[in-house]
Amino acid sequence: MQKVEETSFGYLLNDVTLLLRKHFDRRAVKFGLTRAQWRALKWLHRRPGMRQNELAEQLDMEPIAVGRVIDRLQAAGFVERRPDPRDRRAWRLHDTEQARGVVDDMEDIARGLRSDATRGISAADLEHMLGTLERIKENLQALDGPGEAG
Repeated sequence: MQKVEETSFGYLLNDVTLLLRKHFDRRAVKFGLTRAQWRALKWLHRRPGMRQNELAEQLDMEPIAVGRVIDRLQAAGFVERRPDPRDRRAWRLHDTEQARGVVDDMEDIARGLRSDATRGISAADLEHMLGTLERIKENLQALDGPGEAG
Protein backbone atom coordinates (compact mmCIF):
# COMPACT_ATOMS: atom_id res chain seq x y z
CA MET A 1 0.00 0.00 0.00
CA GLN A 2 1.28 3.45 -0.95
CA LYS A 3 2.12 5.86 1.86
CA VAL A 4 -0.04 8.99 1.90
CA GLU A 5 3.01 11.27 1.61
CA GLU A 6 3.96 9.45 -1.61
CA THR A 7 0.55 10.01 -3.19
CA SER A 8 0.69 12.15 -6.31
CA PHE A 9 -2.15 14.55 -5.51
CA GLY A 10 -1.23 16.92 -8.36
CA TYR A 11 -3.06 14.73 -10.87
CA LEU A 12 -6.17 14.68 -8.69
CA LEU A 13 -6.07 18.48 -8.32
CA ASN A 14 -5.69 18.82 -12.07
CA ASP A 15 -8.60 16.44 -12.74
CA VAL A 16 -10.85 18.35 -10.33
CA THR A 17 -9.88 21.65 -11.96
CA LEU A 18 -10.58 20.32 -15.46
CA LEU A 19 -13.95 18.93 -14.39
CA LEU A 20 -14.95 22.21 -12.74
CA ARG A 21 -14.00 24.10 -15.91
CA LYS A 22 -15.85 21.65 -18.15
CA HIS A 23 -19.06 21.83 -16.15
CA PHE A 24 -18.85 25.60 -15.74
CA ASP A 25 -18.37 26.03 -19.50
CA ARG A 26 -21.37 23.77 -20.20
CA ARG A 27 -23.58 25.82 -17.90
CA ALA A 28 -22.28 29.17 -19.15
CA VAL A 29 -22.46 28.40 -22.89
CA LYS A 30 -25.74 30.31 -23.15
CA PHE A 31 -23.86 33.58 -22.57
CA GLY A 32 -21.50 33.01 -25.50
CA LEU A 33 -18.41 33.94 -23.47
CA THR A 34 -15.11 32.13 -23.45
CA ARG A 35 -13.47 31.38 -20.11
CA ALA A 36 -10.87 34.10 -20.78
CA GLN A 37 -13.63 36.63 -21.50
CA TRP A 38 -15.52 35.62 -18.36
CA ARG A 39 -12.40 35.93 -16.20
CA ALA A 40 -11.65 39.37 -17.65
CA LEU A 41 -15.22 40.54 -17.04
CA LYS A 42 -15.12 39.30 -13.48
CA TRP A 43 -11.91 41.24 -12.77
CA LEU A 44 -13.27 44.40 -14.37
CA HIS A 45 -16.46 44.03 -12.37
CA ARG A 46 -14.42 43.81 -9.15
CA ARG A 47 -11.95 46.53 -10.08
CA PRO A 48 -13.39 48.89 -12.68
CA GLY A 49 -10.90 51.21 -14.28
CA MET A 50 -8.02 48.77 -14.54
CA ARG A 51 -5.48 49.31 -17.26
CA GLN A 52 -4.94 46.54 -19.78
CA ASN A 53 -1.48 45.68 -18.43
CA GLU A 54 -2.91 45.39 -14.88
CA LEU A 55 -5.62 43.07 -16.13
CA ALA A 56 -3.07 40.98 -18.03
CA GLU A 57 -1.08 40.56 -14.82
CA GLN A 58 -4.17 39.45 -12.87
CA LEU A 59 -5.15 36.96 -15.58
CA ASP A 60 -1.58 35.73 -16.02
CA MET A 61 -1.82 36.44 -19.75
CA GLU A 62 0.24 38.41 -22.22
CA PRO A 63 -1.01 42.00 -22.75
CA ILE A 64 -1.51 41.39 -26.49
CA ALA A 65 -3.76 38.38 -25.79
CA VAL A 66 -5.73 40.40 -23.23
CA GLY A 67 -6.09 43.15 -25.82
CA ARG A 68 -7.80 40.70 -28.18
CA VAL A 69 -10.10 39.52 -25.37
CA ILE A 70 -11.02 43.12 -24.56
CA ASP A 71 -11.58 43.91 -28.26
CA ARG A 72 -14.13 41.09 -28.49
CA LEU A 73 -15.80 42.09 -25.21
CA GLN A 74 -16.00 45.70 -26.37
CA ALA A 75 -17.50 44.67 -29.72
CA ALA A 76 -20.13 42.63 -27.84
CA GLY A 77 -21.01 45.59 -25.61
CA PHE A 78 -19.59 44.17 -22.36
CA VAL A 79 -16.59 46.48 -21.92
CA GLU A 80 -15.79 50.08 -22.66
CA ARG A 81 -12.43 51.77 -22.86
CA ARG A 82 -12.16 55.22 -21.33
CA PRO A 83 -9.18 57.56 -21.56
CA ASP A 84 -6.89 57.55 -18.55
CA PRO A 85 -7.06 61.09 -17.11
CA ARG A 86 -3.39 60.91 -16.02
CA ASP A 87 -1.91 59.30 -19.12
CA ARG A 88 -3.34 60.20 -22.51
CA ARG A 89 -1.67 57.15 -24.10
CA ALA A 90 -3.51 54.71 -21.82
CA TRP A 91 -7.06 53.46 -21.50
CA ARG A 92 -9.03 52.42 -18.45
CA LEU A 93 -11.32 49.41 -18.80
CA HIS A 94 -14.86 49.37 -17.41
CA ASP A 95 -17.63 46.80 -17.51
CA THR A 96 -20.95 47.97 -18.92
CA GLU A 97 -24.46 47.59 -17.55
CA GLN A 98 -24.93 44.68 -19.95
CA ALA A 99 -21.86 42.97 -18.47
CA ARG A 100 -23.01 43.50 -14.90
CA GLY A 101 -26.17 41.49 -15.57
CA VAL A 102 -24.14 38.65 -17.05
CA VAL A 103 -21.67 38.70 -14.15
CA ASP A 104 -24.54 38.18 -11.71
CA ASP A 105 -25.82 35.23 -13.77
CA MET A 106 -22.33 33.74 -14.01
CA GLU A 107 -21.90 34.05 -10.24
CA ASP A 108 -25.16 32.11 -9.84
CA ILE A 109 -23.76 29.39 -12.11
CA ALA A 110 -20.54 29.26 -10.09
CA ARG A 111 -22.44 29.01 -6.80
CA GLY A 112 -24.59 26.21 -8.17
CA LEU A 113 -21.56 24.30 -9.43
CA ARG A 114 -19.78 24.69 -6.09
CA SER A 115 -22.88 23.35 -4.39
CA ASP A 116 -23.06 20.37 -6.74
CA ALA A 117 -19.34 19.68 -6.39
CA THR A 118 -19.41 19.72 -2.59
CA ARG A 119 -22.64 17.76 -2.12
CA GLY A 120 -22.29 15.33 0.78
CA ILE A 121 -19.16 17.01 2.16
CA SER A 122 -19.45 18.55 5.61
CA ALA A 123 -18.60 22.18 6.26
CA ALA A 124 -15.83 21.03 8.62
CA ASP A 125 -14.29 18.82 5.91
CA LEU A 126 -14.48 21.67 3.39
CA GLU A 127 -12.86 24.07 5.84
CA HIS A 128 -10.09 21.57 6.52
CA MET A 129 -9.53 20.97 2.80
CA LEU A 130 -9.34 24.69 2.04
CA GLY A 131 -6.87 25.21 4.87
CA THR A 132 -4.74 22.36 3.58
CA LEU A 133 -4.78 23.69 0.01
CA GLU A 134 -3.83 27.17 1.27
CA ARG A 135 -0.89 25.64 3.14
CA ILE A 136 0.24 23.74 0.04
CA LYS A 137 0.01 26.96 -1.96
CA GLU A 138 2.07 28.83 0.65
CA ASN A 139 4.69 26.06 0.67
CA LEU A 140 4.99 26.20 -3.11
CA GLN A 141 5.14 30.00 -3.15
CA ALA A 142 7.93 29.86 -0.58
CA LEU A 143 10.01 27.89 -3.10
CA ASP A 144 10.18 31.00 -5.29
CA GLY A 145 13.27 33.01 -4.59
CA PRO A 146 13.43 36.79 -4.93
CA GLY A 147 12.67 37.75 -8.52
CA GLU A 148 11.28 34.30 -9.35
CA ALA A 149 7.71 34.80 -8.13
CA GLY A 150 4.91 34.83 -10.64
